[in-house]
Amino acid sequence: MELTCLSKGDGFHYPPCHMLNLSGFRILIDCPLDLLALTIFSPLPCDVGIEAYGQNDQNPIEKKQKLERQMTPDDLVSAEPWYKTIKTLHLWEASLIDIVLISNPMGLLGLPFLTQNPRFCAKIYMTEATAKIGQLMMEDLVSMHMEFRRLHGPEDSSFPWWTKNLDGEEVPSVLKNIVFGENGNDLGSWMRLYSLDDVKSCMKKVQDVKFSEEVCYNGTLIIKALSSGLDIGDCNWLINGPNGSLSYVSDSIFVSHHSKNFDFHGLKGTDVMIYSGFSCLQSAEITDSDCISTISENNDERLAASLLDNEESLGELEKLAFVCSCAAESADAGGSTLITITRVGIVLQLLELLSNSIESSSLKVPIFVISSVAEELLAYANTIPEWLCEQRQEKLISGEPSFDHLKFIKDKKIHLFPAVHSPNLITSWQEPCMVFAPHWSLRLGPSVQLLQRWRGDPKSLLVLEDGISSGLGLLPFRPIAMKILQCSFLSGIRLQKFPTLLSLLKPKILLVPDVVNQRINLSTVKTKSILSYSENKMLSVGRIAENADVEIMAELATKLSWKKLRQRENFGIARLKGDFVMENGKQRLVSGLDQEGSSGKTRSLRHWGTVAPETLLDALMKMSVIGSIEHRRGENGAEGKSIIYITNPSGGMIETSEMGTAIITDDETVASKIFQAIDGILDGI
Repeated sequence: MELTCLSKGDGFHYPPCHMLNLSGFRILIDCPLDLLALTIFSPLPCDVGIEAYGQNDQNPIEKKQKLERQMTPDDLVSAEPWYKTIKTLHLWEASLIDIVLISNPMGLLGLPFLTQNPRFCAKIYMTEATAKIGQLMMEDLVSMHMEFRRLHGPEDSSFPWWTKNLDGEEVPSVLKNIVFGENGNDLGSWMRLYSLDDVKSCMKKVQDVKFSEEVCYNGTLIIKALSSGLDIGDCNWLINGPNGSLSYVSDSIFVSHHSKNFDFHGLKGTDVMIYSGFSCLQSAEITDSDCISTISENNDERLAASLLDNEESLGELEKLAFVCSCAAESADAGGSTLITITRVGIVLQLLELLSNSIESSSLKVPIFVISSVAEELLAYANTIPEWLCEQRQEKLISGEPSFDHLKFIKDKKIHLFPAVHSPNLITSWQEPCMVFAPHWSLRLGPSVQLLQRWRGDPKSLLVLEDGISSGLGLLPFRPIAMKILQCSFLSGIRLQKFPTLLSLLKPKILLVPDVVNQRINLSTVKTKSILSYSENKMLSVGRIAENADVEIMAELATKLSWKKLRQRENFGIARLKGDFVMENGKQRLVSGLDQEGSSGKTRSLRHWGTVAPETLLDALMKMSVIGSIEHRRGENGAEGKSIIYITNPSGGMIETSEMGTAIITDDETVASKIFQAIDGILDGI
């Protein structure tokens, strides 16, 4: 087995990507876009939003001092955005990829770049919810990009010409690192965005699965998606094959208030566990004593209970409630709130909490959701109970919608519009208001126009999700007087809980990112081996299972004629003719062909063990074959070889040593008797 981390990602919006070679198949796990790289582009004309900085004269002295001063909007790229794919994915031959596994919608956004390659022929698996939500996200991204082209004009260059202007010494290092990478190897990762036709073509190649549904690839690998709890439809992967079992564990949340909880029970006892979650690095350091105390408990039920405590989930609800209170305060003061968060589960919960808060107060503030896919996405969220947490499922069973936004949409308290320039939005517009609008990068979509509208209002509020740099992200809109609330929502397993999870799952071999291994002591975790992997370096893992299982059909087993071995008690062996096939991930011997018994009527074809010359000569003499033994020593008195000279009924020689046994005779009858004697001494089949 071989593992290559193509990208460690950068949180929820840019998940990691791995290439796995398992049982001779090459498996790509996730294919995201680095949408954080969009922040190098200017969303506005170059003369907008730079009042505080003045004009840039671009004289030689100022160019030399450019690195020493604060960045200005002029430093950003004023061009149609290009999109950054996985750093080294463009170097892989598409035709060599056999399987693509997508763990969440964000891991799907870069896939059309791969599927539009005519040599791509891999099988693509993802959950139904990931496929639907991911497709809507891609369609919305294309819609926002087309709106940018409409406002600023298209560029048909097949090469990102703007990169030539970013290679000088005067260019801020933060921009150069995003464009070219730390080692200068990322230029080939930039692509023009795909089209709606590319998205549709990509999704036609997808085979969607349900949670815990087993799918078989090529009769060899059994693949199963298990809920990760991170968001609706997000999953971890379990792969069973003839050479053992493997689990791929991405960023997960044990208890969720909107999506199905993390199903870690289905990942127990695998031969190999690949942990790809980097979000745990956002948590505090863990001490050795913390690690020992968490894994000292051997009772699986208690370990599971410690992982499923609701402290984290309650903390998330408190964050959401705080966002709602800040939005209410802004509305009371006459200011509007712009929410650019696009995590589906967070948006659904915020819509619910804000609507209930407004309904129970004296506030008369409209809520607008502006997105080309808002109506379809919000309607879909109430049709997928199997992907939701138990509380949401129970609401649906009792006759209520899983999420309350449907009621508020019907009551005209939540308004859905596809774009800022929608005629109905213009007639319905009212301030102060609360607006959910993409894109979280603040470079595309309605968030750009609304932020430009409210940036000078100190009573208004901007809600950002952690991940985007407020410095670079807000650069085109400075000076900004709005209040800014940057939220960090739980996006993975906390570092403190990781040893407990490992103690419960008990993988034989653990593969963990080197940066995670450096932050926590895993030496006390009971596992056969712990291996660290790093970005863009291939890690080879030896045999992942000690013994491979082979199934024999009952009909075939009843036809076998077993022979007891002399040198091993209670051990039998049989010889057969049959077909060895791979079926549903298992190796099988199939019946229907002639079988050969292992009785004395069938001559043994294979023997094993050591032939003692004296024992062999005694057996030959009983068959009237006469001979004598000569022992020869090796060099320095070492054990050499023994030779039996056959004199009657005809000549011959048998030479035995550690290397093997050689029989030399011209008489077929003597040769046959020698073989019978050896067959009577050694075990054979």
